[in-house]
Amino acid sequence: MTTTVSAAGLTLRYGGTRALDDVSLRLGRGVTGLLGPNGAGKTTLLRVLATAVPADRGAFTVLGHDPATARGRQELRRHLGYLPQTPGFHPDFTPFEFVDYVAILKELTDRAARHREVRRVLAEADLEDVRGKRIKKLSGGMRQRVALAAALVGDPGFLVLDEPTVGLDPEQRMRFREVIARAGEDRTVLLSTHQTEDVAMLCNRVLVMAGGRIRFAGTPAELTARAAGRVWSSGGRDPGAKAGWRTGTGTFRNVGDPPPGAELLEPTLEDGYLLTLDGEPAEVTA
Repeated sequence: MTTTVSAAGLTLRYGGTRALDDVSLRLGRGVTGLLGPNGAGKTTLLRVLATAVPADRGAFTVLGHDPATARGRQELRRHLGYLPQTPGFHPDFTPFEFVDYVAILKELTDRAARHREVRRVLAEADLEDVRGKRIKKLSGGMRQRVALAAALVGDPGFLVLDEPTVGLDPEQRMRFREVIARAGEDRTVLLSTHQTEDVAMLCNRVLVMAGGRIRFAGTPAELTARAAGRVWSSGGRDPGAKAGWRTGTGTFRNVGDPPPGAELLEPTLEDGYLLTLDGEPAEVTA
């Protein structure tokens, strides 16, 4: 893997809370999923890498640019696309007007060239048919795609997406995945999500965070493999299971340490994720 984003020892405290605890990672081209429970530090990590907040300690580079210097920070931002968890819009803007405004902020000063770029990213986000419609009249899924189009302005080499599919219905999530998958074909994408399904379908790598630390780094298949031999079916919830729930067939799916003779099931990425959160941090090189 050719490293495009590298971080070492990132640490950040908010009062008495250590939001990031000595986080080190390496990212390459493609889509990397960032999983973790609420309060794990995912959004804080994304904000640090997007230069929205500085870390207390540690260092990182993006595409060879070091934000520790003013020039490096400026160059990094020119190669960055950032979709925050709650993007802000002027409701009376159209998608074209909003993305054009972002393009101006990204220093695209030539009007004709800038408008070509706006049309390009709106097309990439499948928004050509609504580019003249008021944002306040668009669905939640459409608004998320407007925010993604804005993040794609300038063809950034590093795209940071914080919970982009939250609140979307299944059809909207499917359409959004298509856009993210295309975006990851020739750039580095870091996607924070609670949806293990998004990671399984989109990502070639996955990181799991908890308590401000990286608990796992590897491929989705490797995370799934952590649950091999540790998922089983039973007529009721097994009291020895770390997690268990009734399935649509009426049987229970249990995750943990199975009893002797248990009917083992094929593990999923979600099973590996649950066991990673429950266990001790693995030895990882993120």
